[in-house]
Order: sequence, then C-alpha cells, then structure tokens
Amino acid sequence: MDPDPNGAGRPGTERVRIFVDFWNLQLTMNQRERTVAGSPNFLFDRSKLPPWLAKKAADKCGVPSLAYEGMHVYASYDPRANDEKLKRWLLTWVNRQPGVQVVLKERRPKDAPHCPACRSEVPTCPACGGSLRRTQEKGVDTAIVTDMIRLAWESAYDVAVLVSSDSDLVPAVEVLDLRGRKIIQAGFPPIGSHLATACWASFDMFAERDSYRR
Repeated sequence: MDPDPNGAGRPGTERVRIFVDFWNLQLTMNQRERTVAGSPNFLFDRSKLPPWLAKKAADKCGVPSLAYEGMHVYASYDPRANDEKLKRWLLTWVNRQPGVQVVLKERRPKDAPHCPACRSEVPTCPACGGSLRRTQEKGVDTAIVTDMIRLAWESAYDVAVLVSSDSDLVPAVEVLDLRGRKIIQAGFPPIGSHLATACWASFDMFAERDSYRR
C-alpha cells in the first residue's frame, strides 16, 4: 500500500519523512549495480522511490502504512565541472515533485596531493599532465543532521528513513533515538554497518531495486 498523504494528524497514525544523501545513494548504487549486475549506471524512477521507501519503513514498523510527510534530498555540485545541468535538474525538476525539498551545496576545492618525500604540492599528473585537484563535499552532512533534529523537535515526524551509509550521521541518530524517533536506514549492506546498527531498523535497497528502476 502506498503512503496515505491524508493520514497526518490522525490518532494512531505515525508520520514518516525521508532524508536522502543524494551522492551517497547514487554512487553506491552505481558501484553495486556494476559489480553485481555488470550494468551501467542505475537509473531511478524518482516518482516511485518515495512511496517504496515509505512502504518499506511501514513494514519495519509492523503497520499497513505510514502518513507520508515528504522527502528531503541533499546534494552537492561542482561549479567548475560544468554541473549546471545537474544543478538545474535538481532545482527545477526534482525540487518541484510533490512533497520533495532539495538542499543543494556548492563543492569546495580540495588541496592537491603532496609528494611524500619533499611535501611539495603535485597539482598535475607527471605522466599525462591531467589535473589532480579535486573538490570535496561540504555542508551536506550538517544539513541532514540539522533538518532531522529540527524537524524532530518540531514534532514533524515519528519515523524517518535515512538513505545513506555515512557513519558520520551516527551521533545524530543516537540523539534522535533518545528523543523517541524511529530512524530506519535504507542502505547497501554490508556497507554502512555502523549506521545501520545505530538506527532503530534498516533494510537493503539493492535487493528490490527493480521496484524503483526507471
């Protein structure tokens, strides 16, 4: 059964919100798909994903359905890597889907590697001349934690589905558990086992990927 969008506020109805670490999900799924199925990058049907996640959470809670309160998607983009198409898609398509909110962070430059002997910076590959400068994601984990805790304190959900394998989120999950919130990890075992252990429950996204494949 799909989540009931009119269920919020009914006595005895638990409300669910979904928090998605976009790149953690996409890159982990791509890697698993290539390794196990030998397929190219996995394509999500974004309309099917929220109800599927909410139904899996309801199954873990032992109830027929949960009142779906929305999905929060956290992503980053590199302004130097021609990510404008990605940025535009996230903000003008994904962000406009019913109940979906996108938080987008700009990636920051990361120091180039250093020579282990003299510690000089090595900005380019000595073999091909390609750039070794990279970017790093800043602020995504903080945004997820802030929203999960803020919305819990505002009593905006009873159950949260956390789509991530990032162990940096464990302390926040532990705080929310003390607050009485059920945090359910949607992941790719055995990856993210520390986060899965800290959560109230967890389930495997990869096993039923055809349910939300495009």
